[in-house]
Amino acid sequence: MTVSSLPIDQQVVLVTGGARGLGAHLTRAFLDQGARVVVNYYQSREAAEALAKEAPQRALAIQADVREAEAVKALFAQAHAHFSAPITTVVNNALPDFTFNGDARPDADALDWARLNQQIEGVNRGALNTIQAALAGMREQEFGRIINVGTNLFQNPVVPYHDYTAGKAALLSLTRTLSHDLGPDNITVNMISGGLLRTTDASSATPEAVFDLIAQNTPLRRVTTPAEFADAALFFASPWARAVTGQNLIVDGGLVKG
Repeated sequence: MTVSSLPIDQQVVLVTGGARGLGAHLTRAFLDQGARVVVNYYQSREAAEALAKEAPQRALAIQADVREAEAVKALFAQAHAHFSAPITTVVNNALPDFTFNGDARPDADALDWARLNQQIEGVNRGALNTIQAALAGMREQEFGRIINVGTNLFQNPVVPYHDYTAGKAALLSLTRTLSHDLGPDNITVNMISGGLLRTTDASSATPEAVFDLIAQNTPLRRVTTPAEFADAALFFASPWARAVTGQNLIVDGGLVKG
């Protein structure tokens, strides 16, 4: 019989790029709910291992470049051996090197394919590799949750980060098509789209005036925090969202509608 949902404390969760910034908040959110968590990192070994030590029985730091399919497969095998269970829940958070600084972004004249391809490789190839590596275990359990991290810049391109948004837009398309493909396997696929978060490593270069302007134009009159964003990931992983798939939930304090 298909298990339509599992409590979060029975899940094994992979957070890609889970050692720093938003990823660390996502990791801690799932650990706080009793989940076992694989803290994936690329270069941030010390941060990942320190985070794993906060819950040594339930957290495991594993290095892997998610752009490399074989490295991702090895990560899944190591996690399965460590926890004696397959990964049930994948949070695709890993982001190629990127800084949210509108003054430094390439405009239309300066944008080149290398920048676009960097984001597509990191965001889309990375997500595809983790999802494909997860499928066998999810199908075996007849349960899976895939949560992709997006952006509200689709709806409100106030700062045209062309390369970053292109990668995330493709990830939204993949979210929706995969939800249809994997629905019969009881695997849901959803996206969470935040705005500028206060504050992550990527947004640390953002001028204070920009944060203030966003707060003034947001119904909640403040900038969303990474911890608040992580709450939405818990919702999509939880039994409360067992009938929700193919959705893009905007979590930005009401700044962008729909």
